[in-house]
Amino acid sequence: MSIFDKVTVVIPSYKPDEKLISTLNGVIDTGFTDIIVVDDGGGEKYAPIFEKVKAMPGCTVLHHPVNRGKGAALKTAFAYYLENRPESVGLVTADADGQHLPEDILGCARDMAEKESVILGVRDFSLPHVPPRSKAGNRFTSGFFKIFFGMNISDTQTGLRAIPRKYLKPIAEVEGDRYEYETHMLFLIGKAHIPMAEHTIDTVYIDDNSSSHFRVVRDSARIYKMVLLFAFSSLVCTVIDIVLDLTLATIVSDILQVSNVFATALLAFAGARLISAVINYFLNRFAVFKDGGRISFPRYVLLACSIFAVNIIPILIVFVFPIPFTNAIVMPLRLIVSLMVFPVSFKLQHNFVFNKYKCIK
Repeated sequence: MSIFDKVTVVIPSYKPDEKLISTLNGVIDTGFTDIIVVDDGGGEKYAPIFEKVKAMPGCTVLHHPVNRGKGAALKTAFAYYLENRPESVGLVTADADGQHLPEDILGCARDMAEKESVILGVRDFSLPHVPPRSKAGNRFTSGFFKIFFGMNISDTQTGLRAIPRKYLKPIAEVEGDRYEYETHMLFLIGKAHIPMAEHTIDTVYIDDNSSSHFRVVRDSARIYKMVLLFAFSSLVCTVIDIVLDLTLATIVSDILQVSNVFATALLAFAGARLISAVINYFLNRFAVFKDGGRISFPRYVLLACSIFAVNIIPILIVFVFPIPFTNAIVMPLRLIVSLMVFPVSFKLQHNFVFNKYKCIK
């Protein structure tokens, strides 16, 4: 059985033009015999194009009555594939606008079958013809993945992805219906330790990527939603922490009659951090990561104790060195330490604390 008989090509399409037909002709001419195209609710205007697709050899067309987004279109194809292609070893997702060349689709399929891992078809963003918006966007998201998730991905926005069948079910269950789904797919790959490799492809941009349906503000907000929510949760708990710290310092000093400045600061800080940490745990478990279970709480306690030890550093600095102990000095130091800890805390909570996945083999 050749690679063409073992691998399905999946192409989600929304309001396509003749580039979809050209893409399919190239895929068919290359040798692929099974192609799933998803009509993502473009409407009657685009029905003639999908009628042409249905008449092409090896093509199956699935329809959404209304536009649901690229992620939903991929999930529809994945569900159909899992139910109807039991003998296939995997599939390759490609875009409908002609930016993924047939030979690159084939290269990713071969790498997937050989390595039994997810293969990302990655572009070279250093080339002069790459649109500035795409170049800047990829640099940002690549840095974002490296800092917050510890993943080195040279092209986070690629739609050319080869996925072995054995990993497809959990990937198909990932949250998201639009462009954020492809990002969340990468989150899962990292959390579940699914093997992943890259395959360099030709960097093709047609009409400065004008056919893209990506909405910069709305879709970017969906992609970075998790980190934004985590930042908001951290900010809320930081405010609670500071207010409680100042309040408890007064209580410890005046009511409990603790006269030692260092002891007062340490007790107030510990009490405030305990309360804010409990609030932060529930916010992150149910609103940010939406993951975890019984095991997440002891893991969070372990992480919180480690962060507590790091956050004591500003108090120790002021105590050890001859610096006047005032909130005007301690609070900025604590803020600096918190900002340094932020990406590390996120990475550990995402990959360790709130991670229900074991290594998928």
